[in-house]
Amino acid sequence: MTAMTALPTTAAAPAAQAASLVQSVDWLAIAPVVLPAAVALVVLVADLFVPERRKPLLGWVSVAGLAAATATLIPLRAGDRATFCLAADPGACSYTADHFALVIQFLVLAGALVTALLSVTAVRDARMPAGEYWFLLLSSAAGAALLPASRDLATLIVALEVASLPAFALVGMRRGDRLSSEAALKFFLSSVTATAVSLMGVSFVYAATGSLHLTQVADRLEDVPGQLDTLAMAGVALTLVGFAFKTAAVPFHFWVPDTYVGAPLPIAGYLSVIGKAVGFTGLILVTVIAFPAYSAVWGPALAVLAALTMTLGNAAAVRQRADRQNSAVRLLAWSSVGQAGYLLVPIAAAAYSGRDQIGSTVAYALMYGAVNLGAFAVAALVARTSPQNRISDYRGLYAQRPAAALALAFFLLCLAGLPPGLIGLFAKVTVFRSAVDSGLGWLAVVMAVNVVIALYYYLRWTALLFRAPEAPAEGVRTKAPWPVSAAIAVTAVVAVVLSGAPQLVLRFASGSLFPL
Repeated sequence: MTAMTALPTTAAAPAAQAASLVQSVDWLAIAPVVLPAAVALVVLVADLFVPERRKPLLGWVSVAGLAAATATLIPLRAGDRATFCLAADPGACSYTADHFALVIQFLVLAGALVTALLSVTAVRDARMPAGEYWFLLLSSAAGAALLPASRDLATLIVALEVASLPAFALVGMRRGDRLSSEAALKFFLSSVTATAVSLMGVSFVYAATGSLHLTQVADRLEDVPGQLDTLAMAGVALTLVGFAFKTAAVPFHFWVPDTYVGAPLPIAGYLSVIGKAVGFTGLILVTVIAFPAYSAVWGPALAVLAALTMTLGNAAAVRQRADRQNSAVRLLAWSSVGQAGYLLVPIAAAAYSGRDQIGSTVAYALMYGAVNLGAFAVAALVARTSPQNRISDYRGLYAQRPAAALALAFFLLCLAGLPPGLIGLFAKVTVFRSAVDSGLGWLAVVMAVNVVIALYYYLRWTALLFRAPEAPAEGVRTKAPWPVSAAIAVTAVVAVVLSGAPQLVLRFASGSLFPL
């Protein structure tokens, strides 16, 4: 473990002062963040010199960089490293590679790797600028990987914006597409507003506590002077707004459907998994680590948000018409809002029964990440021949592409929580149990009702895959690009393995992911 020392506050010998200025960095601990950022710079510079016909090489360099970044998590698996710590308080570090950070970094980097595989073909077909696209994707992935390891409010906000700002540009990357431009603008304006509110909240918290490090904030909020209590409470509430926006929780969800429809499909999948992981990670860190003293404020608020989010998301998904343009993407968008409600349940439960409940959100996020990216991968494949992205375009998919149809059916059953998608069933049971164990029986009932509602649209789409097509396919079926096939295969294998051995994920739901 290495540390960044603080400047001395009292008179000291020149030698001691010089020693205090020496900063050491644990480069292995920060490798999962530094590596994609470094590859992003390499790609950006290389784009200036690589001829147009060789631009696909930039994509493969990006894929290799994300794969290498994911591999750097292996030597960190002990989860006992930290860096950028205060000399006066070694327990207050700005970057901590504990088990929570490593699991979320794996989700982020592996999800970005699948997105990159899907993007190799999309960038070429849509004639998007390769250098800018890969630079933005890698930069966003670096910010998303930084956030779970951040342990002070300043680093959290910086990581949130590094992950978000490139995403705005990625959503609007399809030049000349009105929907893409409108989606990017709506995403940008709503996100900037939420961030501004969060920054105001952080300033209030700092004014009340005099610190930005999460552990110090938690200690000082336990004994806030009476005249600062209202300021601290307002800061806690406002800080949560930005992270609630990223999770697509109601009422901060309005940007989701239009953004997913306007974005390139790989980026829509990226936002649905990595973007959501960023929001939930920040929400977990500020609630259970920094603000446990105000659990009576954020606990009931998150419980209500969870109920509203899952209910509105599932109700909107049910209303999607199969013959409407972009209905498949819109259904996945509203489904992701509903799934966000389930992910909020254990965080709300942590306010009543401790931070150990957070493992249920992590386990559910790992399941959701694999199957939702897989669903978007199949959607990207179908969109190659049916660019209108209607649910009705999937009718008879099994007769045309049996492997893709079986994979999508499995993904949808996992999201619904039905066998053979056992990992989805077990993940939902884990989240349900966290609500019951925390005394949130009413929230467990709401969740059970919403699970039943979601069965309707997931099963309706699944059944459509195996129905006879309305008209026989004309011409020769185009061969699926192998990067897209690889992305579908990887996510399908992960989903099948997790359904056969759910303990690989569910073990995170038992015990604490944070050091005591």
